[in-house]
Amino acid sequence: MTRDDIYDHLAQVYLGKRSKSDIKKEKQFSAWLLINILITVVIFTSAFYGLTAFLTNRNSALQSRVIFSLHNGPIRMEYNFSDSFPPVETFTLDVPEVDAAKYGRIQFSIRGKEEGAPGIVKVVINNRKKEEASYYVQGIGLEWQKFDIPLTEFQQITDWSSLTDVSFVLESWNVESKKGLILIDGVCFSS
Repeated sequence: MTRDDIYDHLAQVYLGKRSKSDIKKEKQFSAWLLINILITVVIFTSAFYGLTAFLTNRNSALQSRVIFSLHNGPIRMEYNFSDSFPPVETFTLDVPEVDAAKYGRIQFSIRGKEEGAPGIVKVVINNRKKEEASYYVQGIGLEWQKFDIPLTEFQQITDWSSLTDVSFVLESWNVESKKGLILIDGVCFSS
């Protein structure tokens, strides 16, 4: 043993001085601990961010698709204006108690059958205050078309919480084909 080795040994025993190899091992241990902590933080951060992003998008997607259905299944509406009476054919759907203002839109799909397509249908909304508003949908042919009408188009209605019915009206002076059949499906209020 050399003199330096003896001094290092005595310093270790009496003064608690550590050897260079012990210091190196501790630094390696600290480095591994630090790396593991960083990896754990990254994993938890990405998991938390991903979860909150998923829940935020999911919530907005659900809110944008809120639907209040008025009728299940297709509605079949025949009309024949070959005779002069009656000049108007109407199909009415009763509306249960609902505040339609929170939905903002009325949606439905419509098409004519081979027997004849009207081309134009009037959509009428009534409420308990005897207010009535209408909107004409045009271009109804043999293919399904989806209509998404903002409730702001029905300007005569002031109270959307007391709706009584939604009607689909065919007027003899407005239709392209005097005799025919239309199908209406998916009538609902949506946001």
